[in-house]
Amino acid sequence: MQAKKIAVVLNGFIHDFATGYWLSSLMAIRFLHSFQGKHASVSDLLGIIERFFFWNSIGAMVAILATGAGRSFTYVDNVFGEQTEQTRRTMLIVKHVILFLIFGAGSWWTYGMTFLQH
Repeated sequence: MQAKKIAVVLNGFIHDFATGYWLSSLMAIRFLHSFQGKHASVSDLLGIIERFFFWNSIGAMVAILATGAGRSFTYVDNVFGEQTEQTRRTMLIVKHVILFLIFGAGSWWTYGMTFLQH
C-alpha cells in the first residue's frame, strides 16, 4: 500500500511539473521568436533553440496527458459525499475541456511561431 501512495504522489508531482514546464516552454518560444526579429545575426541559432523548446513542450504535453489519465484512477472515492462528488466530477470535466482548448491553442500558437513565421 505504501508503494501505491508514493506512486500517486509522484504521478501528481510529475503532472504538475510537466504543466509548469509546458507553460514555461511556450513563454520561452515567444521570447526567442521576438529576439529573432531583433537580432538577425543570431536568428538561425535562436530558431534551433526555439524548435528545441517546441518539441519539449510536446513531450511535456504527452507527460501531462499520461499522468492526468493516471490521476483519474486515483481519485475515485466519494470522499465528500455522493452529491458533492458528482459536482466535483462535473467541474473536472468542464475544467479539462477548457484545458484541452488551451493546450490546442497554445500548441498551435507556438507551432506557428516556430515553423511558419520567420
